[in-house]
Parts: sequence; C-alpha cells; structure tokens
Amino acid sequence: MLKKQTFKKMKKLLLTLTAVAGLTFASQAQEFGFKKTDFIVEGNLSANTTNNKETEKKTSTFNFNPSVGYFVSDKVAVGLDFNIGNSKNTDYSATADTYVKNNNFGIGAYGRYYFLDLSPRFKTYAQLSAGYNQFGGEINNGTTTTDIAKTKGFGAGAGLGVNYFVTENIAINFGLTNLLSFNSKKVDVDGAKSSNEFNANINSFNNFFDTAKFGLTFKF
Repeated sequence: MLKKQTFKKMKKLLLTLTAVAGLTFASQAQEFGFKKTDFIVEGNLSANTTNNKETEKKTSTFNFNPSVGYFVSDKVAVGLDFNIGNSKNTDYSATADTYVKNNNFGIGAYGRYYFLDLSPRFKTYAQLSAGYNQFGGEINNGTTTTDIAKTKGFGAGAGLGVNYFVTENIAINFGLTNLLSFNSKKVDVDGAKSSNEFNANINSFNNFFDTAKFGLTFKF
C-alpha cells in the first residue's frame, strides 16, 4: 500500500515537472520582434460626438489612420500610411440649423529603423515620413450651402516610437514624438500663396508622452 502511494506521488511530481518544463520551454521559444519579409498593419482610430443642449451646439469628429509596412531587413521597414477624417459643427439654436463641415484625406510613405531593444518585448524605432494632404468642406447658413476652397499640402517629419509586444504577432504602437517636421500648404485658388511651417522639438526628450499616439501593430 505504501509503495502504491509513493508511486502515485512520484508520478504526480513527474507530471508537474514535465508541465513546468513545457511551459518554460514555450515561453523561451517565443520570439518578440520582426524579421526580414514580415508584413505589418497598423492603425489609429478615433471618434467623438458632443451635444451641448445649453448652447444648442453639436460637434462630431472622426479620424482613421491605417498603415502597411514591409521589412526589407530585420531592422528596416518601408511602408505607406493613410489619413482619413471629417468633422462637423452644428448650431441648432436658431430656426434653421447651420453647420460647418470639414474633411481631409492624406497619403504618405515612411521608412523605419529599429535601433534599440529596451527588453525582449520593447522595440524602439526612428522613423522618417513624407506625405500629401488635401482638406475641404462646406458651410451651410441655414438656407444655402457653400463649398470651402480646397487646401493642398505636403509634409515631412522625423520621429521616434516604441512597439510593445503583447503576443508574438500583436504589439501596441506608441508614436512618441516628432523631433523634426516641415509642412507646406496652399489654398487651391488663383493667386493664393503657400504657407510653410518648420518645427524642431529636440527638447521633447523630457516629455515624450505629451504628444504620444497609440495604436495596434499586427505582424504577418
């Protein structure tokens, strides 16, 4: 009887050790990161609606920023990104509603270099990007609707970001800050002049998360 009990205890111990060893091996076998020929899909989505019944004004906004990328080496990716958005501000305090509606569309390209692993799950990158944007919309005064002249622009920037891997194929993307950026835009009418803007945020090393953008990264 004693031998049977001892055998059962040893059997349970061996099974437990086998299970622990298997879990340890599986954990160690996981590889967090990217390699050449990987595809990534990323995106940020935001939507907001407010309705102030005291002032009788409504606002709604929507923005979607998808991107796709391909790794040409273990540390370098190139890709395309898109920007789709619209907003509407409505005033219903008068007899007839009035509103201002805006929309925008953008397309760009980027190059990304992963230069530092903060941990097996944290991958830090630097990114260069450039893109084209177009803005437009309409104004309604309660009786007539007037188109807003289109504005076309070009932008380029250099920034930093971090991927945190939740699983081997899914990561949270933190677009931390733009260190350098240049933007030029012009209203699409005869005689219009362009407006240019250049920003250098070198001191933003102290406040990365003031301008952070969060999204998901899917690896294939």
